[in-house]
Formats: sequence, C-alpha cells, structure tokens
Amino acid sequence: MPAVLPLRSQRLAETGFRHGFSPRAGGVSAPPYASCNLGRSVGDNPEHVAENQRRFAHAVGYAPDALFEVSQVHGSDVVRLAANSEIRAVRAQEADGLVAGGGAAVGVRTADCVPVLLADPGTRSVAALHAGWRGTALGVVPAGVLSLAELAGAPPARLIAAVFPHIGPCCFEVSDEVAQLLADATPQLPAAGSELDVVQRRAGGRPHVDLGAIVRRQLLAAGLASANIDLVGGCTRCDAERFFSFRRDGQASGRHLTAIIAG
Repeated sequence: MPAVLPLRSQRLAETGFRHGFSPRAGGVSAPPYASCNLGRSVGDNPEHVAENQRRFAHAVGYAPDALFEVSQVHGSDVVRLAANSEIRAVRAQEADGLVAGGGAAVGVRTADCVPVLLADPGTRSVAALHAGWRGTALGVVPAGVLSLAELAGAPPARLIAAVFPHIGPCCFEVSDEVAQLLADATPQLPAAGSELDVVQRRAGGRPHVDLGAIVRRQLLAAGLASANIDLVGGCTRCDAERFFSFRRDGQASGRHLTAIIAG
C-alpha cells in the first residue's frame, strides 16, 4: 500500500497526540481528484475515496470506520461527543466542530477553509474545527476553545492549537463587505497590530484577507498561550501539487481531512 504522509504539527506531536492533515498525494483517485481525495460528495469514485480514507486512517492511527465527523455548514456550532455517541447520528448533525475525549477520533474536511485542531495535554481531550470565512466571522474557533476547556476542566492557556494549510492572504480576495465582517471578527490585542495586518486593501483591487492571522488572534483572545499555537504553513490555492483548492478548481476539487485522536 503506497504511503500517505500526513502533515503534522510539531507542538501536537511532541505532546504525543496522534493527528494529521491529509496531503494531496498518496491516494488512488483519478483526475481531477488525484490522488488522495477524502471528499465523499464531490463526484469522485466512492471506492477510491474509501481506499484513500483507509490509507489516511492507517497513517494517523484510527480505524477507518471510527472517525467522528459532522455535516459542515459554515457556522459556529460545535458538537461535544458523549460516551454513547454513534458515528452516523453525529455525521447527520449540522455543525462545524467536534469536541471529544475517551479515545475518540474526530476530523473535519476542507479545500481552502482553515482546519484547526485543539488538544488538552492534561485530560487528552481534543477538538477539530472547520473555519471558513463565515465560520471565522461567526466565532467557531472561540466556541471550540470554550467547549474543549469546559470538557477538560482546563484553563484555555493549557490548550494546544494547530492551524493547518488553507487559502493564504496571497489568494484570498474578497468583497469589501466580507473584508469588513472579518475585520470586525478580529480581536484587537495589545502589540498585535491593527486591522491592516489581516485585511490588505490594495489600490485598484479587492481586499485580501489573512484567515490564519485572524484565527490566531481569536485563539489568543480566547486565552491560549502564543507558544501553544502552531501554524502549519501552506496556501492551498497556490500549491496545486500539494493541496486541493475549491477556489482554484471549483466543484471538481478534492477535499483534505484533518483528524486527531483523543487520549
């Protein structure tokens, strides 16, 4: 079986959390989904997607049929798993984050949006969050931090966060209205700079937004320590060899999966 080599967060890895962001390479899907597409509803061959899922699950360390996901809707709701949660029932829930303990594996799918993993080293509880621009504006990231901190009974400063590849400010061109919504969702922190750091207003063109920088500030404002926030770099739209991108390829784009295992 050809290897899938997930991208990992150094901060999560050094604290022993099994996790990963799926690369584009290493799967069996044919173009335009080549090769490790993990999106079930984009038009790819279901058998290919299932094989890609098996390869990624093996690389991260969970059983392919044991991953908890939700029906992502670009909102801010976060589902907290119970001990008796059932995979299919959770998948039917409309939300954009999952929080879990007890050895559960949770994940989110993306193709330009920001995937965020959270973990508490004390209780080994975890969270996976899907932060598109709408979810970022609505506060899915601070909602995920709050839910995990409550589950773990931990101060947010103890949590670790990893922000994985997404569309970068080089490519994320938006309308003035969207730029303003995202600027309004950006906490103004001491020594963190101004709105101009996250919204780049270019002469004669539309604004460009740095979603990763906004997410980082939201994590800081929610109480995480700067040293506990790991930014795993990469622009999904720029790098077609390594990443899928909906903005670049449209509906024919594959999807990445970012997953973490509690415990």
